[in-house]
Amino acid sequence: MDVRGHLDLLLLAVLADGGPVHGYALIAALRDRSDGMFDLPEGTVYPALHRLEREGLVVSHWEPAVPRRRRVYALTSDGRQARVAKQVEWRSFVSGVQSVLGPAAGPVPA
Repeated sequence: MDVRGHLDLLLLAVLADGGPVHGYALIAALRDRSDGMFDLPEGTVYPALHRLEREGLVVSHWEPAVPRRRRVYALTSDGRQARVAKQVEWRSFVSGVQSVLGPAAGPVPA
């Protein structure tokens, strides 16, 4: 599934629900919460986290861990507001698409 344009909302939502978390745990949470639909590579998630940090929506710090250090990410207050705004935008978009598609149909005849 292509997440372009929606990755920020997904990352912000996981951070809002789970609190501070390191990148690998965030990737695992996305995969688990989507039943495997969003099994995203590190090369997709980390650049997005860095961009969200530059935008002031996420903060991070290095946390010592055995056997290695990990960068832990958390939402800022601006990040929480952005998540709500993006969620409202997403729900509006979904509602519009559903209006265009009409009621859900049964299986496609063979």
